[in-house]
Amino acid sequence: MDFILSALTILASILLILVVYVQNSKGGGLSSDFGAANQLGGVQKTTEFIEKLTWSLAGVIVVASILTTIRQEKPVVEEPAKQEQQKGGAPQGGQQQQQQPAK
Repeated sequence: MDFILSALTILASILLILVVYVQNSKGGGLSSDFGAANQLGGVQKTTEFIEKLTWSLAGVIVVASILTTIRQEKPVVEEPAKQEQQKGGAPQGGQQQQQQPAK
């Protein structure tokens, strides 16, 4: 499952790069080079489609990244007091307890 999410993130990232390269906020870009296609479908429809595709791909990347993060294994961290007891060292706080001589 992690491989699928990672592959989806990479694929969406590459597609997003290509889509952003195609669009141009000033009306130019590669989409304007397809003159006949733009005139038949309308420039506005092409611009709306590219913008929706951009936001959709960005959303896919965000969701896949969050799911990948959630699915990661959590590291096991031991408490410092338990570690000191196992090593035979001083209790937590660095203070050693002194034993009273028997009377």
